[in-house]
Amino acid sequence: MILRYSRPVMVKLWSEEEKLRSWLLVEFYAMEAWYRLGKVPEQDYLILKEKLTPYLEQGFTTENVKRVEEIERETRHDVIAFLTHIAELVGPSARYLHLGMTSSDMLDTAMAYRMRKAMEIILEGLDNLLEIIKERAFAHKDTPMIGRTHGIHAEPITFGLKFALFYEEMKRNKERLLRAKENISYGKISGAVGTFAHLPPEVEAYTCEKLGLKPEPISNQVVPRDRYAEYLCALAILASSIEKIATEIRHLQRTEVLEAEEPFGAGQKGSSAMPHKRNPILTENLCGLARTIRAYAIPALENVSLWHERDISHSSVERMIIPSATTLTDFALARLSYVLKNLQVYPERMQRNLALTRGLIFSQYLLLALVNKGLTREEAYLLVQDIAMRVWHDETLSFKEEILKDEQIKTYLSKDEIEKIFDMKIYLKHVDTIFKRVFGEIS
Repeated sequence: MILRYSRPVMVKLWSEEEKLRSWLLVEFYAMEAWYRLGKVPEQDYLILKEKLTPYLEQGFTTENVKRVEEIERETRHDVIAFLTHIAELVGPSARYLHLGMTSSDMLDTAMAYRMRKAMEIILEGLDNLLEIIKERAFAHKDTPMIGRTHGIHAEPITFGLKFALFYEEMKRNKERLLRAKENISYGKISGAVGTFAHLPPEVEAYTCEKLGLKPEPISNQVVPRDRYAEYLCALAILASSIEKIATEIRHLQRTEVLEAEEPFGAGQKGSSAMPHKRNPILTENLCGLARTIRAYAIPALENVSLWHERDISHSSVERMIIPSATTLTDFALARLSYVLKNLQVYPERMQRNLALTRGLIFSQYLLLALVNKGLTREEAYLLVQDIAMRVWHDETLSFKEEILKDEQIKTYLSKDEIEKIFDMKIYLKHVDTIFKRVFGEIS
């Protein structure tokens, strides 16, 4: 289902056709390295180059995939099936492919190549999201709204500050993804147990360089799976950040709040039963996808521990979780970018909600003002809380008016001092400072 909406570049990367092309890239460059070392006769090298270049550049067809699958049904071995089909395409010169290699040499190096490409696609999507978040942050830098803790009104913030916080978190996600990209960019062509018994390290070094990878410093039969675990965990953390933003929008769209709303298209329907509904389905969907992406981190972590120099317990897992996690992440980034770019914001509702508790949101400033006048914190707290609780339970009361009438408070604070306590600007005076910390600029 997700594939219907995913970006074609990511879908193509994990297609069977592209898988075979990545396998061929590894096999071809390893063969080319042998040729440079004098192991492959020039005539055979030229035949292989001529016949394989179209597949290297243009990829394999559906018919190629079907043929490999047909051979695999007999051999019960995907790599042997692939190499058999390549021999059908190029003839006897195919004997110089896979020289001294084990299957994991080709599989792990090709997977590293594709995982690096996948991360580049994801990073491109994240950069786009960062630009949108920054744009919305500055657009609403000075749009006041209520800040909430425990879901309860706390003190004033601005809507732009929410986006600035999202931006800084996504910057950290980008740093994690970049590290994961570098740490996954290692191939290995070192033989059955990593000892280079049947091929020299130069073959590995050349092949990895051609693919934009680095040689694994030491491997057994596989590239160590802590690299994969870091990669999947980085995606899982990114997914959690996506869910964090989506959850915020879902709350802000609640009927009782309605300070922001995800886009609702012309002709869109919210409910099969209730025509008035405008449900936050896009952000709800993102929360569900985040759960799925996070779930893939667990098997990736469990794949780190394999028997001795390698077993095959990780293989079936990785065939599912890596294409799925990267595809879902790319999709989620694109969907969140769409939601934020087209987010409907209602500043007038934010103003109404700021006034909802009739001035209670200024209680801390009153508390501190009384402390500054000589009361202990405990005395000031009890005094302010007593008035605040009366206002909390009686919707006809105003916090400011109750303060102005309180004889005890009037012995410490003048009317002008009380008036200043209810100035919104005091709470937002450092917004520019925060923006400069996050963005390096304030305008």
